[in-house]
Amino acid sequence: MRASLIQIAVEEDESVDSRRGRMASLVREQAGADLVVLPELWTTGAFAYEQFDSQAEPLAGPTYEAMAKAASDAGVWLHAGSIPERAPEGPLYNTSLVFSPSGELAAAYRKIHRFGFDKGEAVLMGAGGELVTVRLPETVIGLATCYDLRFPELFRGLVDAGAETLVLSAGWPERRRSHWTLLAQARAVENQSFVLACGTAGTHAGVPQAGHSIVVDPWGEVLAEAGAGEEILTVEFDPAKVAVTRDQFPALKDRMLGLERPRGAR
Repeated sequence: MRASLIQIAVEEDESVDSRRGRMASLVREQAGADLVVLPELWTTGAFAYEQFDSQAEPLAGPTYEAMAKAASDAGVWLHAGSIPERAPEGPLYNTSLVFSPSGELAAAYRKIHRFGFDKGEAVLMGAGGELVTVRLPETVIGLATCYDLRFPELFRGLVDAGAETLVLSAGWPERRRSHWTLLAQARAVENQSFVLACGTAGTHAGVPQAGHSIVVDPWGEVLAEAGAGEEILTVEFDPAKVAVTRDQFPALKDRMLGLERPRGAR
């Protein structure tokens, strides 16, 4: 399976419309890939909180339309990163979109864990409440977004739902880049899954981005890692390695916590 992670730079001197068009062109250039992954909130910048409201769009808005067509033109499965979604009922959500090679919407995931503590995304956006997986021909992907990476129970839930490849869209700050690498490898090892984590380059509202998009195999080995700047990271991996790993080292079968207790347990 061939995956391309598009680590685009988000800078204030480029308009959203221009970046949207540039991203669509980059997706089309990935024709021949099986899966293309984009970063979190690449239209606005993950830390550009003051723009969330003005740049929010309905689910089927301009980014949806541009990415659906790009996926269809390239004939790829496209995790189109996330957008600031304005839901019909009013709240904003940090919502990821996945399109099939025909340009159909296959899934939408509203980010569950909002970053910012008592400010920023944490107060400006609503929290999603559903885990989302998507069945591709080669593997089942589980969706997560940026700050979600710090919450292992989300990923274990995705694995319980059948996920074999964990796909993360992010806008991760440079000052905590060591956590990014560490947590991506940890999520891969503990869930015996591939992890494909795509971040942004550039600077969002004065916050330098980590870049360093990364692909990790089920043993925690880094298969590919980008640098700090704008880059397209392309890697080939064998999804069958997940089943082989889980069979050779069946740690998931020894879980005791978080499962329904057997009868007679106290």
